[in-house]
Amino acid sequence: MRIAISLLIIVVGLGLAGRRLAWVVRLIRSGQPAKGRFGDVATMVRTEVAEVPGQRKLLTWTVPGLAHFFTMWGFFVLTLTIIELFGAIFDEEFHFPVIGRWAVVAFVEDFFAVAVLVALATFAVIRVRNEPKTKQRASRFYGSHTGAAWIILLMISLVMIGLLLFRGIQTQIPGHFPYGDTWAAFASKGIGTLFSGLGVATLKTVELWLIWVQLVVLMGFLVLVAYSKHLHIGAALFNVAAKRQPKALGALLPMESGGEPINFEDPGEDDTFGRGKIEDFTWKGMLDFATCTECGRCQSQCPAWNTGKPLSPKLVIMDLRDHLFAKAPFVLANGANGANGAEGAAELPADALEAAGGDHGGGHHGVPESGFGRIPAPGPAQNARPLVGSAQDGGVIDPDVLWSCTTCGACVEQCPVDIEHVDHIVDMRRFQVLMESAFPEELNGLFKNLERSGNPWGVGARTRMEWAKDLPFEVKQVGADVEDLTEVDYLFWVGCAGATEDRAKRTTRAVAELLDLAGVSFAVLGEGEACTGDPARRSGNEFLFQMLAAQNVEVLNEAKATKIVVTCAHCFNALKNEYPQVGGTYEVVHHTQLLNRLVREGRLTPVAPPSGTPSSTVTYHDPCYLGRHNNIYTPPRELIGALPGLTLTEMPRNGSRSFCCGAGGARMWMEENLGTRINNNRADEAVATGADQIGIGCPFCLVMLTDGLTSAQSEGRARDDVEVVDVAQMLLTAVRRGEDSPTAAPAAEPAAGA
Repeated sequence: MRIAISLLIIVVGLGLAGRRLAWVVRLIRSGQPAKGRFGDVATMVRTEVAEVPGQRKLLTWTVPGLAHFFTMWGFFVLTLTIIELFGAIFDEEFHFPVIGRWAVVAFVEDFFAVAVLVALATFAVIRVRNEPKTKQRASRFYGSHTGAAWIILLMISLVMIGLLLFRGIQTQIPGHFPYGDTWAAFASKGIGTLFSGLGVATLKTVELWLIWVQLVVLMGFLVLVAYSKHLHIGAALFNVAAKRQPKALGALLPMESGGEPINFEDPGEDDTFGRGKIEDFTWKGMLDFATCTECGRCQSQCPAWNTGKPLSPKLVIMDLRDHLFAKAPFVLANGANGANGAEGAAELPADALEAAGGDHGGGHHGVPESGFGRIPAPGPAQNARPLVGSAQDGGVIDPDVLWSCTTCGACVEQCPVDIEHVDHIVDMRRFQVLMESAFPEELNGLFKNLERSGNPWGVGARTRMEWAKDLPFEVKQVGADVEDLTEVDYLFWVGCAGATEDRAKRTTRAVAELLDLAGVSFAVLGEGEACTGDPARRSGNEFLFQMLAAQNVEVLNEAKATKIVVTCAHCFNALKNEYPQVGGTYEVVHHTQLLNRLVREGRLTPVAPPSGTPSSTVTYHDPCYLGRHNNIYTPPRELIGALPGLTLTEMPRNGSRSFCCGAGGARMWMEENLGTRINNNRADEAVATGADQIGIGCPFCLVMLTDGLTSAQSEGRARDDVEVVDVAQMLLTAVRRGEDSPTAAPAAEPAAGA
């Protein structure tokens, strides 16, 4: 009877959980191909070790990170006690070979059981303090299924308490405790004293009932995990292994259909551009959806969410997951890998579709939820729901959600299970732009300007060299002054903003003067340079990006470009990370990197405070496409640190947690009508540091933060003498003994459309 009842509990539990997990695996495998995910095995293994047992990302948030660390390692270590529990079903005197009598093992097991209970208490406090009903949108758990989280905390607590009770009983039966001496099992022994007055027969009966109760709790926990968002406990292992290497930021993935690159000159009739249906996502995308922990770290860092806009990266993934699970019968019946699709559709009754979703029609956005939730039952309506559309149209993702994204990458950087939010958002944009022609009206102007002028502002190529007028030296142009770039050290990629936007021209001139002073030879493409295509690609217009990129690569390769220096973080990212996809591979450096190196080498010597006063303070804003997307944080700060009389004071959100300026993802050319302005939020944070200057390293940031600062100054929230300055301008002033370059372009009104 002892064995029969135990096996019945185990078989039922494993059967229910296994059935669900097999269905989830089949659903994920129905996704489109995602090639190259397991190419670099060594890197994959290092990443897996660092992020799973090492908990690298989770530990960036110290308190919850440590709590999760001890919980996870508690499960690893306490697997020993669970095996002991299973062994006791068949052999009352079961113990592990070799280590089964080591007192230190008993100590470690008890330590982690207590540590897990302390960690669970910590989680409970964190959740109470961040209760969505109280903090509303300020809570990172807003929109998450908090009820399911409380159930999981309770279940894990019961597992830990049950194990301690089971071991406590064992300590009271003479010679029965598997580790011999009971001194090391400090927690179990303490609990065991509660049963010290019972006889051996009674203790063994209690032990048997505890085994059954513990088996029920363990199997119940396993089933709950399989049917809830806590599926991430297993899914995360595979999602981390399948992540983009070295990181899912920098370059966007090339647009593929059916796992094959699209030929943009002659696309196939059946090619799918972007993601227009849930089944268009790759298996990695579907694994992302199933892996979401609903922790809200991405949401807490998102600039759109923090300024009152409807976009939450967490809720986007949750909505896609819920729609995937609700539409699963149809996906499995008709999917690419749906050989067993009909069986999969029949297997899943409506009342078995309970998972980490909610019955919310148009999605989670704006709707705080609690409890386990229920996914809408499958039916024809699920098959008819548009992936992107308003709530009234039954859309899964609202257009305002889709177009609020700045592609800053804060969500991807913070996600502890390596979900690739930006890729999914841009893929949905691609479908909207290329297949539906449904995008914000302002982008019409951007696309036309890029097509006609190769410039997002629509300024003609003839103006590309106006920034160089009146410089005290000749700026060489490829094809006119030098035959090709083998005659100089660097190609200076000026960029559209650097050549067109009046405020950014000052940075362009400053960099050119500094390179000349340092004896670094360079040339520019002049009229041969066009937009890199970054705003087109991130707004979903992949065709336009491919056209611009191919044009530029042809020019660069013909000019024999090898080393490029660039002032714009977006141009830097495109040239360095994305142009290799279209045949252009170059050594690309950001101007802050090169200038910092020149200062370190003694080729540029700052001799006077750049602010004109003996001492002043500066705060530095990390451009998203320089920092998070390319991990360049130190060179700009080292450069600022080399300037006399300057003290760097950091904003609360800096480095990998830096707040976006609001210009990325083509948002520079879109109106910001929802919530408050992102650039004003960031400018206010910079002003609050008390700094005299706001240092930047990107013309997009220069425009956005200058506008934000101007707004703050006009409303009396900032001193009139605070200014936004590129670090290159600071260095030039310091090198020129505290005086501005006599040829630096004066401040002017921004170019049209900025």
